[in-house]
Amino acid sequence: MASPSCWRILTRRKMLSFDGSSEKLGRILNTFDLTALGVGATLGVGVYVLAGHVSKDQAGPSVVLSFLIAAAASFLAGLCYAEFGARVPKSGSAYIYSYVCIGEFMAFIIGWNLMLEYIIGSASVSRGLSLYIDTLANDTMKTRFLEVAPIEWDFMSSYFDFFAFTVAILLGIALAFGLKKSTMVNNAFTVLNLFIVLFVIIAGAIKADPENWRIKPENVSSLYNAGEGGFFPFGFEGTLRGAATCFFGFVGFDCIATTGEEVRNPRKAIPRAILCSLTIIFLAYFGVSTVLTLVWPYYKQDVNAPLPHVFNEIGWHFAKWIVAIGGIIGLVASLFGAMFPQPRIIYAMAQDGLIFRVLGEVSPRFKTPVFGTLCAAMLTGTLGGLFDLKALVNMLSIGTLMAYTVVAISILILRFSENPDPATPSTSTRDPYESSNLLKARERVTGSAFFKQLFNLSCIRLPTNVSSSVVGVLVTIYCLLAIALSLTIFYAKDAIFYDMELWAWILFGVLLGLTLLVLLLISIQPRERADAPFRVPLVPLLPGISIFVNIYLMLMLDVYTWIRFGIWMGIGLSLYAFYGFKNSYREVYASQFGWTKLKYVH
Repeated sequence: MASPSCWRILTRRKMLSFDGSSEKLGRILNTFDLTALGVGATLGVGVYVLAGHVSKDQAGPSVVLSFLIAAAASFLAGLCYAEFGARVPKSGSAYIYSYVCIGEFMAFIIGWNLMLEYIIGSASVSRGLSLYIDTLANDTMKTRFLEVAPIEWDFMSSYFDFFAFTVAILLGIALAFGLKKSTMVNNAFTVLNLFIVLFVIIAGAIKADPENWRIKPENVSSLYNAGEGGFFPFGFEGTLRGAATCFFGFVGFDCIATTGEEVRNPRKAIPRAILCSLTIIFLAYFGVSTVLTLVWPYYKQDVNAPLPHVFNEIGWHFAKWIVAIGGIIGLVASLFGAMFPQPRIIYAMAQDGLIFRVLGEVSPRFKTPVFGTLCAAMLTGTLGGLFDLKALVNMLSIGTLMAYTVVAISILILRFSENPDPATPSTSTRDPYESSNLLKARERVTGSAFFKQLFNLSCIRLPTNVSSSVVGVLVTIYCLLAIALSLTIFYAKDAIFYDMELWAWILFGVLLGLTLLVLLLISIQPRERADAPFRVPLVPLLPGISIFVNIYLMLMLDVYTWIRFGIWMGIGLSLYAFYGFKNSYREVYASQFGWTKLKYVH
């Protein structure tokens, strides 16, 4: 017996039990509830704001293709979430997935980023809802708030938005004390929102004019391809740039995966709800962006409220107000979907001792983490009141993309793992979180064994300790190559695709070849054969593509986003170093049996 190294503590993995004895949250949600939650969380800003902004400033009529490309990227991430949601039906989403497959430290990083995603996302929707309503009311609230609570600092809003603060607090109270009732309200709002989207598509189809996809704008200056008309007025590069923006219109479906402990049949309901919600969301975006650009020229769109603007311009004032009301309903449903996962992530991390445990205490009466929910609502309302919408949206993206990347990595590790089933019980009754791989004698990973297994010369059919180690190294190399390939495409795209310079093509070809070689080496390794309700097809190809796309989109974010991300991560790492590292569940469990340190069997 020996004391564990720091590396082993950081990479210790969680073992789960699904016998129901440890469940505290009420299982009251079904597939329809989850689908409505995913659609409601996502189908808000994308329909009522994003389509007009992308069509006017980035893609023109090809915004429909931008949404298609973004949907494909999101669908890859959705497949990975669906498999994990079926295998690991626990609260915590990507946090719990990475804890099961990779280890504690990476799980903390992902959980911390998910908290950033949901809190900032909720704050941005609450602020957007306030601005949307205030626009319809001729800026009445803004005028009054500037008189009552002006803010002089440049990096904040010019006033404290009491409406954004209040709506976040009220919704947080509803989530804390009445989950089932609040879910029913969300379902009703989501169904109504879908009917309004359907109305927009049908009404717009009546006034559609294909000439609007072919005409040339007059007196319009653009940074790219100024004055060009047609379906690609900004070039195909503009379509891809629009896809990067449209991708964030699909952020929100992962809230379904945070509800694992509150679903009646999670192994079937979660995958179905994720895939159904993504399909519905794409059809809505595709339909709205199509009629939007067919009814009114893309260069005349209103970037803040495109749908009411279009119906107002064609003289359909009754439709304008139907859509305006629909925007409020859609944003309320989106706010509910954005706030719903917050306390679930906090609950999961607090239960493991990585953050303060009081945040994860579940009320015996309401079956929800009341204190954690109210704290998340308070933080959301405060940020929504203090910061303007642009600042909030700029802070949203990076945590989501990192979470998507780690989930895809976890799928690769899980599929080729020696012990793939996260529900496999430990042979030790004293430490349920101990990995079974650490409780049995391991085959020693020597250099010769590693290189022999790299090409699977032994033709083994089931994963071993050596093959799992080989896959871990290959996945790490693949991620590094994906970063290098993304940087090459991003910074040398002109030399590759336009100037056709030899050095650029050699560099691109070598990196692409090595990337495909690594995927091939992963694919010939032995795989686990555990039964699962849902499995990602074409592994390792589809998770590999998802990893590359997410990394590329992360590199497109501006430097200020990375700086804010660095500050947030600095706070989180300090919390883990001084609290989570010493108070995680395994350490506390060990101390209850009189152990001063965790024991590992070699």
